[in-house]
Amino acid sequence: MNSTHDAGGGMLSGGPRGTDSNAVSGAVSDTESGDAAEALKFPIGKFRRSEQYTPADREQSIARLAALPSLMRAAVAGMDEAAMDTPYRPGGWTVRQLVHHVADSHLNLYVRVKLALTEDRPTIKPYDQDAWVQLADITAVSPAVSLTLLDATHQRLNAVLMSSPAADFARELVHPENGPMRIDDVVALYAWHGDHHLAHIRGARERHGI
Repeated sequence: MNSTHDAGGGMLSGGPRGTDSNAVSGAVSDTESGDAAEALKFPIGKFRRSEQYTPADREQSIARLAALPSLMRAAVAGMDEAAMDTPYRPGGWTVRQLVHHVADSHLNLYVRVKLALTEDRPTIKPYDQDAWVQLADITAVSPAVSLTLLDATHQRLNAVLMSSPAADFARELVHPENGPMRIDDVVALYAWHGDHHLAHIRGARERHGI
């Protein structure tokens, strides 16, 4: 992400951080190089918040979130330790960091949805995602643990979302960087977030043959 903060912050306009290499062949224009780097960072495009979400939009986002744990597990199936430490792009996070990050981020999603459902416009606390992926649990703990955590988190999240009446999705939380966000916004954002990182992992595997 362009911001050092979490999904509710910089993700509205940016993706995971990491310094892109500016060393390119003289035969490649700066524009072409920039476009290629942007495509690696945002393989499915940037998130765009909608002014209004239809019931069908909401159902689709919830379904995408429900499917994420199994899709993430399939995306890294068969990868060995060396492959897990492959950056998804030059200067970007490794596949290992991506898997742990998604579990961290979606655990925050779960808590934020519950806060918004039970409190009056709670102000949430962002976190420095780049600092989080440097902590010891990222290297010392198997990504399989985060896949299990992601599955458990999404089972509980899905139960909450599926049981919430439509009116509840208009409830708001306040993000210090972005201001008020409806639960509808948050659910759509994190549905995009999961697909965003799945595309990073799939792309890295295809490009590197891992």
